[in-house]
Amino acid sequence: MYLKHSKNGDLVEVIDLGGLFDPFVADVSGRYHAGEEMQDTQSFTKQELIFPSGEALPRCWVDANYKQ
Repeated sequence: MYLKHSKNGDLVEVIDLGGLFDPFVADVSGRYHAGEEMQDTQSFTKQELIFPSGEALPRCWVDANYKQ
């Protein structure tokens, strides 16, 4: 899944989809999708990621207490 880094606007390919959907996980593995060569995998905080359309991630993905 591709998301956008909110600070620099670059696309990030999220590798750890299970961690992305888990509200108890704060960081996910991914890599920037830029240039011709595959970038190295690194850790991204979910707070820095948004959908390419500019929308924030669903609250149930980032807040473990979203039902309250």
